[in-house]
Amino acid sequence: MNISAAEEESAQEIHIPADIDWEMLDKSKFFFLGAALFSGVSATLYPVVLVKTRQQVAQAQLSGIGTAFSIVKHGGFQGLYRGFGTSLMGTIPARALYMAALEVTKSNVGSTTVKLGFPEPTAAAIANAVAGLTAAMVAQLVWTPIDVVSQRLMVQSSSSQCRYVNGIDAIRKIVNSHGPKGLYRGFGISILTYAPSNAVWWASYSVAQRFVWGGIGCYLKGGGDETIRPDSKTVMAVQGASAAMAGGISALITMPLDTIKTRLQVLDGEENRLRGPTIGQTVRNLVKEGGWLACYRGLGPRWASMSISATTMITTYEFLKRLSAKNQEGL
Repeated sequence: MNISAAEEESAQEIHIPADIDWEMLDKSKFFFLGAALFSGVSATLYPVVLVKTRQQVAQAQLSGIGTAFSIVKHGGFQGLYRGFGTSLMGTIPARALYMAALEVTKSNVGSTTVKLGFPEPTAAAIANAVAGLTAAMVAQLVWTPIDVVSQRLMVQSSSSQCRYVNGIDAIRKIVNSHGPKGLYRGFGISILTYAPSNAVWWASYSVAQRFVWGGIGCYLKGGGDETIRPDSKTVMAVQGASAAMAGGISALITMPLDTIKTRLQVLDGEENRLRGPTIGQTVRNLVKEGGWLACYRGLGPRWASMSISATTMITTYEFLKRLSAKNQEGL
């Protein structure tokens, strides 16, 4: 959905580049460049995700900085990338599924909501929310097994579980112990975590962009009625700020579910080792260890990770869409 080219409240018109929908994309270029760009972003942010995961499975409250120093002390700087290869190999197809579902859904729902008579801002927010929800659910078919394996590799040096040589070895041992369903441990709560989180994020991102552009319009008000055409740097700055705001909101809302999900996927149950811990057992153990605040362990790294990730991902994503557009004129 396009952001309106002009805010009615402003005396000036702010003209920003039109959004690029699914039909306007060169699909092969979109997926090839997307795999390369997002692999780089994932490599940059991976250490923060690893620190957050270690905090969530720790038996006591640890600071993010202390956890990072401990990882480096015992495993060197390469310890911050434990399990990255496995994560990357799964992230590429998962990201491709996510992007395809996101763009197709956003385009179709956006057109439908406009035809139903919804105002353009409302239609954009609805389309973004539904697209985020759908994309997250589809991508979890690939992401959940990768999460289970990569997170076990992340924490194995500090846990009492068997050691895994690599991702393939981890998959083999998990399947031998728990069957194929072991790779989908926490699938339900992953959907409950990521689907609403993505819906909130994309809807918040849509609203935040309008808020920021409206603020810019009010700031420039009074300078005449000429059309203002922001340069690409300004557009990217607005997208980045809007993404950071949306990422922070999503992190805060979904943190308890993410902590429970991570523990379900990583820790084996002591009461019933073959079946693994239940959601109820996981929550009781967390509360016993540190009260309800234990559900927010790793909030700092997750907040930072989601905000930085959101800012980086959305600017990269918007850049990717412009690189992949069939018609580059006017973009």
